Amino acid sequence: MTRPAKLFAAILAPAALLGCGREGTPTGPSGPTSFLAGTWRGTVTIQVNPGDPNPPPPSSGEMTWTFEVVPQTNMQSLRATIRSTHPWLTMETTGSTALSPGNSPPTQISTHGEFNSPRGCRGTFGSVGTAEATRIEADFTGTDCQLATFTGRVVLTKG
Repeated sequence: MTRPAKLFAAILAPAALLGCGREGTPTGPSGPTSFLAGTWRGTVTIQVNPGDPNPPPPSSGEMTWTFEVVPQTNMQSLRATIRSTHPWLTMETTGSTALSPGNSPPTQISTHGEFNSPRGCRGTFGSVGTAEATRIEADFTGTDCQLATFTGRVVLTKG
């Protein structure tokens, strides 16, 4: 092999191998996504121990839900990361969300999960309501430490 040919081969071989093992950049649009995917913000209003003789009055606080689609579920099962700054229900947790009967609005939405209570125990919550294209309205109920319960509503908007 001539010297120019060797030089050419020495330059060409590493250049050809530079792209090995790398995935290409997508050139087309990604697959479909749920109308729920992303962050929703709003307010939760709850009453603590509503069955007690003298329960405290209902109170409100900010709430943020971020939804991620669970793969291979027809966009009907999602993970919800939930953050609440409500004075009695300050928490951050993950819940399981299901849409029924379909994955497009309007549709029924249900979410349930557990959370670390600010009072030192593990609480539970559940929520059922309606999901519109840019608005969710649902009940929000649960249990907390020392047999405490709460019931109320959550209203969230996307954007």
